Amino acid sequence: MNSMITFDTNVFVYAVDANEPRKQSIARQLIDTALDDGEEIALLWQVACEFLACLRRWQNDGRMTADEVGTHIRRIIMLFGIQIPSRSVIESSLKLHERYSLSHWDSLLLAACIDAGVATLYTKDLDAGTAYESVSVINPF
Repeated sequence: MNSMITFDTNVFVYAVDANEPRKQSIARQLIDTALDDGEEIALLWQVACEFLACLRRWQNDGRMTADEVGTHIRRIIMLFGIQIPSRSVIESSLKLHERYSLSHWDSLLLAACIDAGVATLYTKDLDAGTAYESVSVINPF
């Protein structure tokens, strides 16, 4: 079994965003390959919440129906084990924020990765190739 991986919100957003066909293809292939390869994949609570918030914005803008929102969020929570953060995530995020000059949300995301035992985070929002503590970042886009 490989080390645990996770996807940032942007990967899930692009996987359902028909307005970004190139990134949609990359995101879908990344997720499908990880599933096919038997990767241990964590769905972080923060990511699930951010993805749902994005889908609801699209619903409010008329880009998606309530049924489609439900279908997309249910699909990811059924495919991946949701990792609920522990209390230590807050303390860890404070240290990561200072050490790496990260945004509030990025420091929480990385702290949640560390807490869940994630080794690799796929995202477009952090410096690709950088290791933040025990978490390596890969930009698939």
